[in-house]
Amino acid sequence: LPVKKKPRTYYSAEQLGELEKMFQEDHYPDNEKRREIAAVVGVTPQCILVWFQNRRAKLRKLQKLSMKGNRRYPASSA
Repeated sequence: LPVKKKPRTYYSAEQLGELEKMFQEDHYPDNEKRREIAAVVGVTPQCILVWFQNRRAKLRKLQKLSMKGNRRYPASSA
């Protein structure tokens, strides 16, 4: 049997703002916190879990790029 993929979840600007605010407070919300966030944002706790996983991956990627940029253009000592 083919696996049915869940359709992509699209977030409004307000939802993203709320999620980003929560992400600044805690990068790893527990199950109870995910349920609270889901109730506020209006999506399932599973969607919250995936959003946080993706957001942490994005953060790591940005940090990695930042590190590469710093090595490529070292600060000149005057």
